Amino acid sequence: MAGIGPQPLLQCLSLIALLAFSSCASLPTIEDYAPLRAATAPKVLGPDAPLSPELSNALKERVNGQVAPTDMPQRYARRMEAISGSPWFTGNKVTLLIDGPAAFEAMLTAIRGAKDHINIETFSFSDDAVGRRFAEALLQKRKEGVQVNLLYDSVGSWPTRAAFFRRLRDGGIQVREFNPINPLKVRGDEWPLTHRDHRRIVIVDGAVAFTGSSNLSNIFLSGLFWGPTREQEGEHVQPAWRDTDVQIAGPAVAKLQELFLETWASQKGPEATRNYFPPLTRAGDDLVQVMGSAPGRTQRLSYMMYLSAFTYAENVIHLTTPYFVPDAQMMQALTDAAERGVDVKMILPGSNDSNLVFHAGRSYYAALLESGVKVYERGTAAILHAKTAVIDGLWSTVGTTNMDSWSLLHNDEVDAVIVGRDFAAKMEAMFEEDLAASKQIHLAEWNTRPSTDRVKEWFTSVFGRWL
Repeated sequence: MAGIGPQPLLQCLSLIALLAFSSCASLPTIEDYAPLRAATAPKVLGPDAPLSPELSNALKERVNGQVAPTDMPQRYARRMEAISGSPWFTGNKVTLLIDGPAAFEAMLTAIRGAKDHINIETFSFSDDAVGRRFAEALLQKRKEGVQVNLLYDSVGSWPTRAAFFRRLRDGGIQVREFNPINPLKVRGDEWPLTHRDHRRIVIVDGAVAFTGSSNLSNIFLSGLFWGPTREQEGEHVQPAWRDTDVQIAGPAVAKLQELFLETWASQKGPEATRNYFPPLTRAGDDLVQVMGSAPGRTQRLSYMMYLSAFTYAENVIHLTTPYFVPDAQMMQALTDAAERGVDVKMILPGSNDSNLVFHAGRSYYAALLESGVKVYERGTAAILHAKTAVIDGLWSTVGTTNMDSWSLLHNDEVDAVIVGRDFAAKMEAMFEEDLAASKQIHLAEWNTRPSTDRVKEWFTSVFGRWL
């Protein structure tokens, strides 16, 4: 990517704007929500009609009997039902997509088969080889009469030339820029500089959807099974990026469509004119919940999703996250889990596109290690960018949420939760691959690190709230 990348730009904006506009922002606590009703069964929707509480509970029991005993999914579901009201959907097929190449090929295959509409919401859309592949595919589908709606974030796509998006508009694609950083483009009276759209959603015909950490950019072509790549128009070697996405077919796609259309409407996108919500049909056996998070104490659903899952874990927490600057509640949930005997393993980046976040994250290592959390740093051959977790061999999530203040406080985010042994087993296998490419950090060794590193950690931790 030419120029300043989105992450450094985001940090510059944070230091300038968050101090001015976000002094009162804070993350929620359980006390912010209505009292939980322990006897209430979570709402579960199937392809045909809502399932009864009895069938909902029977489904949980069947899933629960597949692995070591744990009631984590039920306890998590009850809490998140009370907090979010977001339903579970049965009858889905969820496909794990490891790294950019797999995700991009699956997305392009779905796009090329579109008959009615394509809706895309992305943080970064670059004018490079990957971005141009998607642009050509979208323009072709528009020529065929398919409606194409594109929503991109102003900060995440800041390096992309205006001419790139103008060509898409000229080709009949409906394009919207989320919360423009140019004050001359602001819609309405407010200039929401710190409110960014960090979601990645691709929806085709209301029947198949994609979400995860991959942006539409060259840098996401590499990852777990690919080494560093070279930019197409030069010899500058850029490091590999390690991403994870999912493809979802089935009833849960409707929730992702709902999230897209809400954001599209907020950015004054044209009113819906296509068949965005076709009849629900069964595509598989996966149980899925989609969590859409937005600014505001009672809207930070991705934060509460992670906090609840860590709190209720009984056996295993395997977490992969690229930007780790947690708040006190999140740290407490992780350290408490380790202290009660949960096997907590975290894979964090061994290098990062943000030195500030990298060193701020390391300032938490001592407390994590002392509590029994096992910390690993993935090798520097790849920049870790995946945002995933698998808990108790049943509960998994793949999405866009980072564990830093910017993501948890100010971004629109989206995460898919999948409950089931088979998908969790695939997540565990992926986690083991990443673990094999990582170095474990041991407390005794960590305590002897250079004083210069300690100074960097202390200095960056001071700005942790704005990273």
